[in-house]
Amino acid sequence: MHKHKPFIIALSLLLALLSLVLVQPQMAVVAQDDVVEIEYWQYFFDARVKAMDQLIAQFEAENPDIHVIHNSDIPYEEFINKIAASAPAGVGPDVVTLFYGWIPSWVDAGYLTPLPQDEFPHDWIESYFSPMVSESQFQGEYWAIPTAVRSLALLWNKDLFEAAGLDPEKPPTTTDEFLDMAQKLTTYDDAGNITVEGFAPEMTGQAHQWFREVLVRQYGGVPYSDDNKTVMWNSPEGCEAFTYLSDFETQYKTGSNDLFEGSTQAFLNGNEALHIDGSFRIGSIKANAPDLNYGVAELPVGPNGEKSTFGSYWTHGITRKAAQDEKKLEASIRFLKFITSAEAGTLWVNQVGELPAQLEAASDPALLEDPILGPFAAGLGYAHATFFVDEAQQRQHLIDAYDSIRLLGTDPCEALNEAAVLEQELLDGFWANH
Repeated sequence: MHKHKPFIIALSLLLALLSLVLVQPQMAVVAQDDVVEIEYWQYFFDARVKAMDQLIAQFEAENPDIHVIHNSDIPYEEFINKIAASAPAGVGPDVVTLFYGWIPSWVDAGYLTPLPQDEFPHDWIESYFSPMVSESQFQGEYWAIPTAVRSLALLWNKDLFEAAGLDPEKPPTTTDEFLDMAQKLTTYDDAGNITVEGFAPEMTGQAHQWFREVLVRQYGGVPYSDDNKTVMWNSPEGCEAFTYLSDFETQYKTGSNDLFEGSTQAFLNGNEALHIDGSFRIGSIKANAPDLNYGVAELPVGPNGEKSTFGSYWTHGITRKAAQDEKKLEASIRFLKFITSAEAGTLWVNQVGELPAQLEAASDPALLEDPILGPFAAGLGYAHATFFVDEAQQRQHLIDAYDSIRLLGTDPCEALNEAAVLEQELLDGFWANH
């Protein structure tokens, strides 16, 4: 038997050599000639950058004929301007992340191309993703789809609750309790300066969303007409809701976003007891405040007992630049499908803290039972996603109204009415051209 062993070894070596000769040229062609390079852009947010790096590595391993350049060094404040500068020059991203509320203005500016319906059928999008993803449809086309969605919830510092004599396992469940606890949790030094904020409204963060889609509804109003053409958040119910929001800072002195480098940073540092934020904040807490002893609950119900929350998402679109090159378009489609799969959504939950946009991943019992992510996920069933014609301007209208109250002493309803005039002009101008 052993006399055949040298022959077998020699044959095995010959076959291995032939394999190398035959395979290597083919691999070289893929590596050098057939690799399509595409660019993906997102603004800098550490947890999102790391998660996308992992997805890109997985994608390139499965698609060696595509190389993805990940441009994620752009500060959030500069992101839109960078896109605006790159698009007319024919450079920039092939696949780009954007806030869903930017879609109408980005379509008008010519930054995006419609998702090809043969690759992304509308009925598939509407059955595969969370219902709020329908806000990515504009003028009869879908322009983007997301990896993850998010909702608002209440975060509270358990150590500060205990220090104030409150039960650290019982956050407020109503807006009245929320106001009462915010006052009890606020502490001052001998000079009257706040040392611990009970609650500090962050209008540049999520407080404008809390007002528009949550408080207005909980006080019996609606933010806009059903056709999204008329501003209604300055109704008597809206004025009452805006007064409730502004009173935290102006009447009850429970905190200000001017302190502690902002409300979000105050919560991360243990200087704010109650904080309203999106599920994306969980990734930041893991990275920057891993020892923070906190809990998460659904947002407090309002005077009418109604549950509400704001749902939103960052989404991914294919640019007109990619559409002008057949190979780049095909590569961009494959990449977009990969980063919006259920598997990608699950990775995003674990790395970023946002919720999977895919119904399959979002229905995971382990997610719903999670003490941190579960309350965010529970809110998806009653979340409202605002239709924005210009998210930045619509946000600024409410920021300016709030600042008018706290800095100039303007009556809340008067400030809201002034903002509503500007908002209505914005809506009228938009709908006149669509």
